[in-house]
Amino acid sequence: MARRIAVLGSTGSIGTQTLDVASRHPDKIEVVAIAAGRRAEEALEQAREFGVRFVALGMEPDEFAALGLEAPDGVELSFGPQAVASLTQLPDADVVVNALVGAAGLQASYETLRAGKVLALANKESLVVGGDLIMPLAAQVDDARRAAGLAPAHGPAGALMPIDSEHGAIYQCLIGEEAREVSRLWVTASGGPFRGKKREDLTGITAEQALAHPTWNMGPKITIDSSTLMNKGLEVIEAHHLFNMPYERISVVVQPQSAIHSMVEFTDGSVKAHLGTTDMRIPIQYALSYPERWDAPVAPLDFTQLGHLDFAAPDTETFRCLALARAAGERGGTLPCVMNAANEVAVAAFLAGEGTYLGIAECVEAVMDAHAVQPVESIEQLLEIDAWARLTARKNIR
Repeated sequence: MARRIAVLGSTGSIGTQTLDVASRHPDKIEVVAIAAGRRAEEALEQAREFGVRFVALGMEPDEFAALGLEAPDGVELSFGPQAVASLTQLPDADVVVNALVGAAGLQASYETLRAGKVLALANKESLVVGGDLIMPLAAQVDDARRAAGLAPAHGPAGALMPIDSEHGAIYQCLIGEEAREVSRLWVTASGGPFRGKKREDLTGITAEQALAHPTWNMGPKITIDSSTLMNKGLEVIEAHHLFNMPYERISVVVQPQSAIHSMVEFTDGSVKAHLGTTDMRIPIQYALSYPERWDAPVAPLDFTQLGHLDFAAPDTETFRCLALARAAGERGGTLPCVMNAANEVAVAAFLAGEGTYLGIAECVEAVMDAHAVQPVESIEQLLEIDAWARLTARKNIR
């Protein structure tokens, strides 16, 4: 029986690659709903290609009308942020792929799990900002899946599947292992386009330079985060929540070839590493196929051509965003929410030519310093703090 999926963020990098995986396995995946922000024409074309019935657009109806577009026959079209989130409630969908960019994805993740559906998660902010709320919900859905006989006989129940090369790698390395025998998670980083540079080398860096990632093809926001190593800081926080691992046992290592996607170290000194081609369709497909493995969506890694594997410690003095994110995670509560919101604003300002590259970390630190940390209590609380952090960040663009 085909897995019926809703793809939120269908026109972005992860969304389009998810649809590519679906096109390769039409007998195993049925796309029943898609959501996009403002790329209405592209989303409607996707709806035609995949026979999608439900389409939600982040724009307002009058904005759509001004485009002069028409929805395909049989498509139910809805508008606005709430319409996007409402796709998580569709009875037609078994799995929700959350590839929304930014903090907007938190509500969708929360509603997906509240509806008892499988969450295939590519939205980092869901766990970075709301991990204290999301993980207990995921545990409830896991319990329900086991009780209903939907969970695999071995391994995790699969309510929350990470769509991320690093967390997908750790997830797979942990299958069949005892949690008490894990001593460390190693999260790998490519080092980005400025690996080996010092702070003085990064003065005057342009958006074009920062967007030139050496190994991964991603959207602009996540590519900038990769260049500042903020992306790695967000992944450390995610790993803490996903795998219930204390921060002192999560380490980042720079692996420039991006061939090792992450590693798990065990108490006996053994280390499991997950290697593969640098293509996001592999972790996307695994998140949808688990516990099965389907035919590869890309050519496998040719180890005879790999040549060598290099490792180095990250430079957290030059790339301060990694240290700031880790500090936010360790302090916990609402500080990761503030850190994440400030980073989104600072990155957007840099991409718009309104802020500097080094100013991203300076802005994030200033907003973190101005925040009185609270325990996480609700989505509404996080949304209020997110709004405060964005307003404060705009006053601290450097």
